[in-house]
Amino acid sequence: MSGHLPAMNKREFLRFCAAGVGYAFLRDMTKASPFPVNAGSREEFDWKWKKEALFYRKSARGVKCLKCPNFCDLADGETGKCRNRENHGGTLYSIAYGNPCAVHVDPIEKKPLFHFLPATRAFSIAAAGCNLRCLNCQNWQISQFSPRETRNEELFPDDVVREARQEKCASIAYTYSEPTSFYEYTLDTAVAARRKGIRNILKSNGTINEEPLRRLASVLDAANIDLKTFDAAVYKKLSEGFLSTVLRTLEVLKSVGVWLEITYLVIPTWTDDFEKIRSMCSWLVAKGLADCPLHFTRFMPLYKLNRLPPTPVGSLERARKIAFEAGVRYVYVGNVPGHEAENTYCHACGKKIVERRGFTIVSMRIEKGKCAFCSAPIPGVWS
Repeated sequence: MSGHLPAMNKREFLRFCAAGVGYAFLRDMTKASPFPVNAGSREEFDWKWKKEALFYRKSARGVKCLKCPNFCDLADGETGKCRNRENHGGTLYSIAYGNPCAVHVDPIEKKPLFHFLPATRAFSIAAAGCNLRCLNCQNWQISQFSPRETRNEELFPDDVVREARQEKCASIAYTYSEPTSFYEYTLDTAVAARRKGIRNILKSNGTINEEPLRRLASVLDAANIDLKTFDAAVYKKLSEGFLSTVLRTLEVLKSVGVWLEITYLVIPTWTDDFEKIRSMCSWLVAKGLADCPLHFTRFMPLYKLNRLPPTPVGSLERARKIAFEAGVRYVYVGNVPGHEAENTYCHACGKKIVERRGFTIVSMRIEKGKCAFCSAPIPGVWS
């Protein structure tokens, strides 16, 4: 498929995405053009999709970004590690505002969120950029580039909300790349969505400082956070990330009432240390996160780890068993189509209460938030 965007208006573009081919297509759009659709000159790009950033201060060098633990200290004209926050004349700007490079309508189960508004659809958006450098990134074609290097659609916050309503989506998901990198766009869209009664979902690496996290969490309804490993040294080597920051993100989201689910990608030779997984699960239970669904997901060879084998299914099953033994109540296996562990079983009576086939709900036996068999409350947001 060509990397060039065919001529289409915004409505046609979104219908194309909703047809189920949009995201694969958008992944091919990377580097198709140095500027977004209708961007014009470099100068026009800089101002049309630019907004002053939140959470920064002046520094001896220029400006220091305070949004995430990278704390980028930028001279005039320099761009942060996320590739979408720039110092222009002593002011920090986001250049990822209203110019998503990915727009799609997804089943909520794809995020994955298994205990939040099942069988509904999420209007999903992403702008280019990420504050991590994951060797295994599955969306590196957009996460590891600047908005100036991707083909984008103009869609400002009110437009996103309007399109989400027209597509009859119950929620808007900020996803695919790293939504805390396009923080201002995520925040403003979430505020607009709240006004219209649309829920907000964050799919994130969790690498954000506490003050901006709390501000964003005030307009979030659910989040799925990638917990990449429980070893700080491996976290740094695998992703250039910070374990302590992500653990704090989990605690904060739980404490403020955002529905939380966690994804752990089991990568052979990298994150399949089962003693570390046991320690992680014990930590989750100790911190009151036993009811947060935990998704152990199968790694497939990608990006800079494309020479590794896929995760053995037995490794996922072993990790799931360890999590149950530690006291985590809802544990799933992901990226293994047809596996029984993609279903939900009541923690009290053990009966199957949600049957899934891929991202499709086949049957659900939850009534008013309770197991239809034994009436035990099932943690989640069911309506």
